[in-house]
Amino acid sequence: MKRPGLKKASKRVSCSKRYKIQKKVREHNKKLRKDSKKKGVGKKVKRDIGVPNKAPFKEDILREAEQRRSKLEEEKEKKKLAKQQERAQKRKKENAASSDADPKAKKARKELPSQEDLVKQMVKQSDPRNSKKHLCSELNKVIDASDIIVEILDARDPLGCRCPQLEQAVLKREGNKKLLFLLNKIDLVPKENVEKWLQCLQLEFPTVVFKASTQLQDKTVQEKKARLATLNGVVDQTKGVACYGSSCLLQLLGDYANATGREGSLKVGLVGFPNVGKSSLINSLKGMRACNAGVQRGITRCFQDVHISKNVKMIDSPGIVAAQSNPKAAMALRSLQVEDKQETVLEAVRTLLKQCNKQQVMLQYNVPDFRNFLEFLSFFAKKRGFLQKGGVPNTELAASTFLNDWTGAKLSYHCKAPEKQSLPPYLSEDIVTEMQKGWDLDKLRKGNEETLRSVKFPNRASSIVLLSKCPTAGVLSDVVEDKPAPEPTEEDMEGSCENEEADGVEEVSDAEEVTEETDEPQMKTPVTNEQAKVRLQVPVPVNIDLSSVHTDDAYDFNTDFK
Repeated sequence: MKRPGLKKASKRVSCSKRYKIQKKVREHNKKLRKDSKKKGVGKKVKRDIGVPNKAPFKEDILREAEQRRSKLEEEKEKKKLAKQQERAQKRKKENAASSDADPKAKKARKELPSQEDLVKQMVKQSDPRNSKKHLCSELNKVIDASDIIVEILDARDPLGCRCPQLEQAVLKREGNKKLLFLLNKIDLVPKENVEKWLQCLQLEFPTVVFKASTQLQDKTVQEKKARLATLNGVVDQTKGVACYGSSCLLQLLGDYANATGREGSLKVGLVGFPNVGKSSLINSLKGMRACNAGVQRGITRCFQDVHISKNVKMIDSPGIVAAQSNPKAAMALRSLQVEDKQETVLEAVRTLLKQCNKQQVMLQYNVPDFRNFLEFLSFFAKKRGFLQKGGVPNTELAASTFLNDWTGAKLSYHCKAPEKQSLPPYLSEDIVTEMQKGWDLDKLRKGNEETLRSVKFPNRASSIVLLSKCPTAGVLSDVVEDKPAPEPTEEDMEGSCENEEADGVEEVSDAEEVTEETDEPQMKTPVTNEQAKVRLQVPVPVNIDLSSVHTDDAYDFNTDFK
């Protein structure tokens, strides 16, 4: 009986009723045991002891038993084949009857589009904001609307994140626009490497070091966590939440806005290749999730402005479209070919592994020695537990995770800074002096030093060395389609590459050096301000793919890391 005020009735019963139930259960079990004993179900099956060793003609008996077993298996296999043939004949008759009844059905099946045609059709019918023309037009809008252009560079590969076409377009635009460099993700690079790149980049444009926060939530979630933190007295100081360099950047922009005395807000445009941290920078300065950001490349597809302070407004832009003439390694890291289904994830992983030292990759991912990229992905999938039905390694998922580690803010790798720094041909001493006017360089230097003291940097031995020789060419307009660069010959690919430094890391080098071409775009005609918005000539950078190239159609897996 359910008592008032209770959700469920009590399960307690009287003792007499409980004992009666237990007696009934015992009698029922006893009856079941007696029935099974009569039927012989409970009796244990005697094990076949086989032919005793002392039995005469034991070998003949075993041979006859084996022959009988083989005959039974053959008969079973014949019956199975006969059933399969009957099913196939029945299926043929049904298909013939259906085709006779409706002759247009067979023709319709033949005219079904292939998988590639379906993919192309889906791309065409997708959002027009994903088109190359739209991305280029949005980038040009950001450049035109901004007073200051901040080119965000990944500190792991600053040279590869630079776009000469973008820098030329900014310098040629009217309105005396300023250009800044911002080194993001400095917590993933050794401190000595960050300092060397900072010295090199400061010779051209003012440079700010920065570490963006990667774990910002919406405003409501953030307020709820803040209330809980005040109640518990706990402050979240994890690596993903921490942000360094924001005070230096905001003070630099605020001082410039006050010095120029402009009316209204100072418009700062953030530009760069996909996944360098443009949206994360705005979220870190705003202190909340104002822009959508994530590991996937190409999330930002349109112009978006966010008010950071009273006199500073930042404009988020889509990533720069990489030209098809770039090397394969640059396209794997900077372009959206994998997201647009123009290149498979396996090809991107194979290209990246060729630019790294195999021993460093093995130590970083804790995998054994591998002969090619497929074997590496198999080991990596087993290590992470990416297994399909039957224990088969899921190489596609492993390749996607590997590529996300390289493009996201997770994996530590670095590129060596050049020993001799020289200005690009489109820059001169007068332009560098003009770009440094109006900035308080002493405050910038002190702010960078304070940021470098605050950030916890990884050890050089735990960071992978990546080969990067030239900037990445970009496209600012979609008037003319870029043609892919021709495959390099063996004569062009002869050379050597230094993979590691002298602090306990193995040196890998060849006999000859790679011949380098200039990174400056060769222009046949002078470009005016109007033409800078329309089209810029795309340079053909040096291909840094140092693997041996075979002209045979057959692929040799042993040549991946030679």
